Amino acid sequence: MSTIKKIPMRKCTGCGETKPKKELVRVIKNVDDEVSMDLTGKKNGRGAYICKSNECLAKAIKTKALERSLSIKIEETVYEQLRKELMTNE
Repeated sequence: MSTIKKIPMRKCTGCGETKPKKELVRVIKNVDDEVSMDLTGKKNGRGAYICKSNECLAKAIKTKALERSLSIKIEETVYEQLRKELMTNE
């Protein structure tokens, strides 16, 4: 008898859609309050998930959804870094 493997689902902070965890990118806030992108999904810290599209990132920035999810004020330079990393990993 085979077991059905459960697929972990996460909600995108930009569009609000629930998708499999592997299709999303994790943005983390570590203990030093530094915000970065976690492509492995295994780094320590508070995480928020976002689709691998610039539209979702733009929507999350506009509505300040990432700031609310991570409970921190995010500087514009960090957003620029996230945009660059997202473009290189598409």
